[in-house]
Amino acid sequence: MIVALQDTAVVILSYNSRKWHELFLPGIVAQAKQGYDVFVVDHASPDDTSEYIRHHFPYVQLIRLDENHGFAWGYAEALKQIQAKYYILLSSDFEVTDNWFAPIHRAMEADGNMAACQPKIRYYRDRDYFEYAGAAGGFKDKWGYLFCRGRIFSTLEKDDGQYDTPAELFWASGGCFVVRAEVYHHLGGLDPDLFAHMEEVDVCWRMKNAGYKIGYVPESTVFHVGGSIISYGSPQKTYYNFRNNLVLLLKNEKGSKLLWLLPLRLLLDGLAALQLLAAGQLKNILAIIKAHWSFFFSFGKWYRKRLAVKNLVTTRNEKGIYRKSIILQYFARGKKKFSQLDPADFQ
Repeated sequence: MIVALQDTAVVILSYNSRKWHELFLPGIVAQAKQGYDVFVVDHASPDDTSEYIRHHFPYVQLIRLDENHGFAWGYAEALKQIQAKYYILLSSDFEVTDNWFAPIHRAMEADGNMAACQPKIRYYRDRDYFEYAGAAGGFKDKWGYLFCRGRIFSTLEKDDGQYDTPAELFWASGGCFVVRAEVYHHLGGLDPDLFAHMEEVDVCWRMKNAGYKIGYVPESTVFHVGGSIISYGSPQKTYYNFRNNLVLLLKNEKGSKLLWLLPLRLLLDGLAALQLLAAGQLKNILAIIKAHWSFFFSFGKWYRKRLAVKNLVTTRNEKGIYRKSIILQYFARGKKKFSQLDPADFQ
């Protein structure tokens, strides 16, 4: 067990990520004097990441994992080895800004019931726009579809200060995921069987089911390259998107709601496949079919996980749930921006 000297451990999972470390790690290390220790977790990289870190960043704590079983597994294993009050799970392709850390640390210190939070996440390559993976905080609609302030489906908004107010979320982005370590471990942490994609939503959902808050801290800003782990729009991302969304519903949703929601989601997945067919995206259609087969083939395993996390449910905090269908609002009613949604429709 490695004990962080500061109360916060910034943990960067790295796989063949030397180019990102060369670009972004100097800024992360330079800001560490604000109150955090930096850990780089070499996730069985075949490149020279470990040697580069040792030579150029001797004050960074280096953890080496000899195996690689996916993004969620890597972080889950690394966090078992680090003792701190707070973890910040920071993807290697993030650029931090001056004073990025102090606001999120203050927010966590000010509210002991806030289990996790995220900063504002903007796009590294088009810096005036929000970034896909997190933007200004995550929400869930009544059918279990995920979206963000600043990003609904593929529509990214320009940041004109419209989301500069703190907010309680349903989920915080895993790209820069600030989490209270005690709560994280008590609720079981990241599920390694999810491999990658939505693993942070699963943790946040468990936190919400245990009565905790998830926050958005707009005073802190970071920039994300995006798509460096799984490319946006790729069949691999489509597979994990569809499979893991079904898994999250089965693990965390109310039992009475699952009886009608799972069949509905399977139907909607079929409609999504028809859209992809019209666009000629055959590989993504196959990815959806594969996702369904994987979900049902391992249904017993996922259901056992549901039984395990059910014991952790106390008073469900449903703040951050949109009472309507984001699909209907986006595709049928043309509401492409979060600001066009009626605030009264959120719990």
